[in-house]
Amino acid sequence: MAATFDPCDAFAGLLTVDALLPKVAHRFPALRRPADSVRLDAAVGRVLAEPVVAGLNMPPQDNSAMDGYAVRWADLSAGEPTVLTRVGRSAAGRPSERICAPGEAVRIFTGAALPVGADTVVMQEVCLVDGERITVPADIERGANRRRAGEDIAVGQICLPAGRRLRTVDIGVAAALGCDHLMVRPRLRVAILSNGDELREIGQPLAPTCIFDSNRPMLRALLRSLDCDITDLGIQPDRVEVIRDALTTAMAGHDLVIATGGMSVGEEDHVKTAVSALGSLDFWRLAIKPGKPVAVGQIGAVPFIGLPGNPVAVLVTFLLVARPLILSLLGAEIPPLAGYPVVAGFDHSKPVGRRDFLRGRLVRDPAGTFSVIKFRSEGSHMLSSLAESDGLIDLAEATSTVERGQIVRFIPFPG
Repeated sequence: MAATFDPCDAFAGLLTVDALLPKVAHRFPALRRPADSVRLDAAVGRVLAEPVVAGLNMPPQDNSAMDGYAVRWADLSAGEPTVLTRVGRSAAGRPSERICAPGEAVRIFTGAALPVGADTVVMQEVCLVDGERITVPADIERGANRRRAGEDIAVGQICLPAGRRLRTVDIGVAAALGCDHLMVRPRLRVAILSNGDELREIGQPLAPTCIFDSNRPMLRALLRSLDCDITDLGIQPDRVEVIRDALTTAMAGHDLVIATGGMSVGEEDHVKTAVSALGSLDFWRLAIKPGKPVAVGQIGAVPFIGLPGNPVAVLVTFLLVARPLILSLLGAEIPPLAGYPVVAGFDHSKPVGRRDFLRGRLVRDPAGTFSVIKFRSEGSHMLSSLAESDGLIDLAEATSTVERGQIVRFIPFPG
């Protein structure tokens, strides 16, 4: 009896996305280069080389969470209102010099330091004021509306760890701690090139059998989003000696080389031959669609990534392979691609064992509920699908079918 073919066998031995990150981090550890000191306003997007440790408490002292009256909780009665005498005033930056003695209440405003002796703030809306007499309602909780010193950040606390890729909110934290400069990892110096006799630069005459190169402009945008310094080596023709010379040039002064196209097994795919002549090359066959073949290796001592030639596959493999590799070289944290659950507005089937990334567009019905619909074609050459989509629909290896109304994971495009 003839053996039957199990579709899952087609993906046996292929690398899953979840197995990719540790492989990248192991193969490409952080580069050993001196850190840079940069101004705080120039640090967004850079990777911290040293942790930011708090040298002060936030808040620096106990203060009020709202406008009201600072009192001693021990003076308040349970079950009936308490009448106190108003003395003094405490505002943010202008604390009261008066100690809150038994039977007294100090007028206080949001952010102002609690007077010595007071431990509770009663909001002004619940108090009755008659001249200097303040009537406080019963059953006020001890410590109400009191922010304690250091409850946000305490002295010695690591507020921003080394390896953090700095966001705008991180700049706010560093500023609150009095940092005007931060020590960051140097930017990654990345050389990029495209390969193919059919490719033309934008602005050049376009022969009937040729196309404009869209991969390098997209790569430049993706690399800028990771704050890389970019050298563009342009379009290289289908001649192994020319590609080898370009790669030899890229070996000097760069931390990473990325090429698109020329990585298959055809007679006109010369990039892999040129890379192998200058260093080493491995093929990581990923159990994904689009973008199964990805080449990773070294040119001399410089890491190399070979991405597919089709633009959709370039985007997907950049996000899954190049992005974590770049973050690993920078010594940065490698967070997973951010995604969130969305209702599927489509039906779909796929083989078990392969992770599919469909292009999807978010739509909203009259009730305001969002769902995602897939692009009309799954071809990785369909560049228009990227412009017409908002992100990728992530279908796990174990998924075989998706039905309309089912919850799927949606990954928005970066930027």
